[in-house]
Amino acid sequence: MPSTSRPLRKLGFLTIGLFDAADPGRGHESTLRLIELGERLGFDSAWVRHRHLQYGISSPVAVLAAASQRTRRIQLGTAVTPLGWENPLRLAEDLATVDVLSGGRLNPGVSVGPPTHFDQVKGALYPDTADAEDFGYERVRRLLDLVRGKPVTDFSGAEGFEVYSDIVQPHSPGLGRRMWYGGGSLRSARWAGEHGMNFLTSSVVKVETTAATADAEGADGPPDFAAIQAALIREFRAHHPDGEAARVSHGLVVIPTDSASPAQRAKYAEYAARRLPRTTAPQGPARQLFAPDLVGTSAELAERLHAHAAFREADEVAFALPFTFEYEDYVQILTDMATKLGPALGWRPAG
Repeated sequence: MPSTSRPLRKLGFLTIGLFDAADPGRGHESTLRLIELGERLGFDSAWVRHRHLQYGISSPVAVLAAASQRTRRIQLGTAVTPLGWENPLRLAEDLATVDVLSGGRLNPGVSVGPPTHFDQVKGALYPDTADAEDFGYERVRRLLDLVRGKPVTDFSGAEGFEVYSDIVQPHSPGLGRRMWYGGGSLRSARWAGEHGMNFLTSSVVKVETTAATADAEGADGPPDFAAIQAALIREFRAHHPDGEAARVSHGLVVIPTDSASPAQRAKYAEYAARRLPRTTAPQGPARQLFAPDLVGTSAELAERLHAHAAFREADEVAFALPFTFEYEDYVQILTDMATKLGPALGWRPAG
């Protein structure tokens, strides 16, 4: 692994856009305001996460369409869209439409697997085809092909007054290069690399016993999250046509406290402490390992990140905002990220 971090080239943030069920408009508006703030602060990207049947944004693509009309420069992404809920053809149309509206700023991130609580929702989601649906990588491949302009049908041309295309319309030629895969396993990292995608990391990895991750297993202690994540990044780049130049975005929950009030600092510390026990051992049948949330001054955070094996492999980040804070907390955190933490990591704000 590199002895020092790559200079941080792109700084982004991720939010899930919580809202009150009795007043959903206010929560959606606050998310749009955060994206506008991010652009003013010079952030390179803003990302929204899908939350189906929860009180978080269920349709980030629609929200990003609105954001595209309220911003001019900042990249807009989904991190991630779970494809088990989506029809790849219809999603390809929506993504291309928003990419055109944004002037080529959309960065769709996707993942695979059956929808959460599938047994409870399959009757509503796939009433006739639940047992036949493919929730694996083939669904991503279909989406990639459609976004990249592979024909959907063998018919095109005029039919009366109507004119038909054989590829998804609108077609946005650059979008295919801005497709991201959110993965936490070696298999996902390898697949994303082989298919020329970009790679999103997060605060979750899968603990696997393989040659590539053997050194991170922690025989004499808990598994080493950073070492496992670094192994995923190396696996991705080893199978990507661009090799070491393949794009990776590093994502953890990172909370700078430089300008935070005493009450905010106490809240942030309590939030991280409450979530810390899940980081000490793999969780559940999937053996998921969570990273500790990072809380502290920007100088402290920069030191910890520079020591993080996976962070040293990336030159882009999308730091996740904590899920349950207030809008004013997010303003403080984003402001400190852009004015304190980013520069401490070698980043400079976009013009």
